[in-house]
Amino acid sequence: MPASTVDANAAGDTPVDSDGYILLRRETAVATVTINRPAQRNAISFTMWQQLTELMRELDADRTVRCVVIAGAGDEAFSAGADISDFEEYRSDSVKGRAYNRAVDGLLETVAEIGTPVISMIRGFAAGGGCELAVATDLRIAAEGSRLGIPVARLGITIGHREMYGLVNLVGKGNALYILLSGRLLDANEALRTGLVNQVVPSENLEDVTYQLASDIANLAPLSHAVNKKTLNQVLAKPSLNLTPEEADLPLTQFDTRDYREGFRAFLDKRRPEFIGE
Repeated sequence: MPASTVDANAAGDTPVDSDGYILLRRETAVATVTINRPAQRNAISFTMWQQLTELMRELDADRTVRCVVIAGAGDEAFSAGADISDFEEYRSDSVKGRAYNRAVDGLLETVAEIGTPVISMIRGFAAGGGCELAVATDLRIAAEGSRLGIPVARLGITIGHREMYGLVNLVGKGNALYILLSGRLLDANEALRTGLVNQVVPSENLEDVTYQLASDIANLAPLSHAVNKKTLNQVLAKPSLNLTPEEADLPLTQFDTRDYREGFRAFLDKRRPEFIGE
């Protein structure tokens, strides 16, 4: 990727793109992806949707990465969603909008389907595409005072099928329609009640709670996480469980792994297992 004009900061964040709008930090088995446009409330441009997709695929292919945390720079927003300054060029009609929607769907589909668990660490606003990105992740931890919603009706646009699929599966039909039809941004506690987030914590504890969860996930068997995510997606796609033989046998594949043998032996030996992802 092109070199950035923005220096990595003291926390070890490395710019991924030439503008420094996407930062990457690796600490042991946990990688943090930060959307770094605080002056724009971390709005995501057309190019950034594509760059984030590529980055998430690269992290998923890296066997040393066991969990990914997505965050927004600053205190004001996780992400305010799609960058409206792009709309004239990329969403001014249905032809241009098709390419833009493919870019958004590409990231949401990638985040939902990769084997590596992904956590959204939400502080401030998570609106529109920012909320949709959070919905696509596996878990969402929000700071008190955060606000979440998808107010597309204020712009006269709609969400796509991929976004709707994720939203309905997460919060149910009634809550999905409430979020979309009201155009409101839910406060953190209301987001928790509707299932939009998994946990709400004091703002000063957000990073500690999120990274403790990420560490707990990273210390467990990565193949178990990957297969559980894949099995979940199969169940959502085929709720009747009319599965192919290969799909039906997916949970059985774990019994042939080195990590399974390590897991049960460690349990019998009363020691901590050392999983390697094989």
